[in-house]
Amino acid sequence: MPLADLSATRLLIVGDVMLDRYWFGEVERISPEAPVPVVKIGRSEERPGGAANVAGNVLALGAQVSLLSVVGDDEAGQALLNLVAAKGIEVSLYRDSAISTTVKLRVIGRQQQLLRIDFETSPSHEVLHAKLSEFTERVNDCDAVILSDYGKGGLAHIAEMIRIARAAGKIVLVDPKGDDFSKYAEATVVTPNRAELRAVVGGWRDESELTEKAESLRQTLALEALLLTRSEEGMTLFRADGRWHERAVAREVFDVSGAGDTVIATLAVMLASGAPWSEAVHAANVAAGLVVGKLGTAVVSRSELAIALE
Repeated sequence: MPLADLSATRLLIVGDVMLDRYWFGEVERISPEAPVPVVKIGRSEERPGGAANVAGNVLALGAQVSLLSVVGDDEAGQALLNLVAAKGIEVSLYRDSAISTTVKLRVIGRQQQLLRIDFETSPSHEVLHAKLSEFTERVNDCDAVILSDYGKGGLAHIAEMIRIARAAGKIVLVDPKGDDFSKYAEATVVTPNRAELRAVVGGWRDESELTEKAESLRQTLALEALLLTRSEEGMTLFRADGRWHERAVAREVFDVSGAGDTVIATLAVMLASGAPWSEAVHAANVAAGLVVGKLGTAVVSRSELAIALE
């Protein structure tokens, strides 16, 4: 299918942002101190992660994007702000001196991840309240809202944000976290992966039981749709008019980190531009197949997606 012009589509993204740091090196020996590899670091790289990676994906697809989040008043927060601004993303990052910016440090050796170290603290209520006020002002200027929940505390007011956005007639997409989905009630669509859905509804023996449990959750939360991302099994959309399944696009999987960001960004851009659900899910599935072939948190460009869709 041809990819529509997305340049007039406007998205507002709110959620937990983080700085993804990568240390690349060579592994030539095992440490004499403990049975672990010694990595001699040769180079480092920084990329915007979390909701900032979602924003980067939206921008790469050719749509307009605004990002609203919280960072610490520290070196990592400034580095993240510089990275996002350099990409051309319109951004409002609240600086909270009481927290440290979330950082995920990955050590890569022999083209594989050897270790990840996380630094994080939850933002203060005062900063979150100020962010909610700005959200209320900005929501009227977008076609769709993505709420990217990484469980870092930046979306304490998510239920109120959903209510405000839906009252304004906006499409609301949620990338969920945790075992309590009640706070996502009345969003347009929620996009859990298998582990996230299992944490909420329990396991399933077969496709029939999965459909029953997913549909029950969708109805309980009054969602228009629930999109389950299933890695090598593709993705399945559950709506009142039935289920729609997309098989995984067969590609060599190099790195799955950030794939969920690409899925929700693509889905949101397509829906906000007026595409039907079947086309939006197909595009998101194809984009996911492209991004897992890249190292680390990455984006899929409009030209890459257009070629893959054709």
